Amino acid sequence: MKKIDIEHWKRKEHFEFFAKMASPYFGITTEVDCTQAYQAAKEKGQSFFAHYLHKSMIAVNLVEELKMRIVDNQIVLFDTIHAGTTIGRPDGTFGFAFMNFSDDFEKFNSELQSEIGEVLNSTGLRLNNDDIKKDLIRHSTIPWNSFTGLLHPTNLDETESVPKITFGKFNVLNGKKYLPVSIEAHHGLVDGFHVAQYLAEFQKQLNASE
Repeated sequence: MKKIDIEHWKRKEHFEFFAKMASPYFGITTEVDCTQAYQAAKEKGQSFFAHYLHKSMIAVNLVEELKMRIVDNQIVLFDTIHAGTTIGRPDGTFGFAFMNFSDDFEKFNSELQSEIGEVLNSTGLRLNNDDIKKDLIRHSTIPWNSFTGLLHPTNLDETESVPKITFGKFNVLNGKKYLPVSIEAHHGLVDGFHVAQYLAEFQKQLNASE
């Protein structure tokens, strides 16, 4: 982790402009082609959710701006961003899960499956110290429906700087599968250009599924 020298940072004015707003967040909703990734996951006997979540985390960690956070009124750049996600239970509730990021899918997935088991054997939100960390991305999945828009709850804390990524149920169009993706971030740290970089890298990772 390193601190960003705001006075000599190319985004100084951008950050100061958006950081003064009660709601400095922006986001977009789009979709990615997951046809090849879905087929690869099924051929390997992998959870499709685990497969694309790992691909998303690879993409996140390749975009520097998505690794920046506001911590104690300082802007910091983390070396690695980890994964937070919601896991649904059969009773209709959900709990939070946290996984350390690893380039190795098997290692990442092992921790994910362990966390899923912990959520299924617990009640409530399963809040813990991992949920107040800054070096993560908050993921959610809405597996029942596709979507073209999404609204997140917020407490309008202008220092809240952990991005949120949400996935939906994939659509099938002309024989191809398209996964809805919503991404929201603090506009003082992240612009549309950086979101586009993430989406392009996410698509590249999905296409590289073997």
